[in-house]
Amino acid sequence: MVMTVLALVFATPARADDASDIRGAIGAQLQAFRADDGNTAFSYAAPQIQTMFGSEAMFMRMVRDGYPPVYRSSNVTFGDLTRDAEGFRQDVFMTDPNGQAWIADYRLERQADGSMKITGVSLRKSEDLAV
Repeated sequence: MVMTVLALVFATPARADDASDIRGAIGAQLQAFRADDGNTAFSYAAPQIQTMFGSEAMFMRMVRDGYPPVYRSSNVTFGDLTRDAEGFRQDVFMTDPNGQAWIADYRLERQADGSMKITGVSLRKSEDLAV
């Protein structure tokens, strides 16, 4: 019973300004990937991610090799956004260059300076066919 109550407290909808900041951060990073602008793409990664990869070149290599649908996404649509104990979760529907539909589960957190940074992304193929 306690677990259910905690889940309801932490899995609440985000506020409108959170949603705008989150969509702005994700959208700008996706645009930077498509333009091969590593500096800008890396700037939207949370500090712990920047520390983990150490440089924009290493970060871009990881995204290019490990997350091709994110690196060259198209048909981007934002889905559900929720807030939980770890920050925010934003579903993003996208299509890769081969026409395969994907769902990217973005995790983000607001920084002390007020900016929204991406702390992680996981991908899964969508059952839908891209158009």
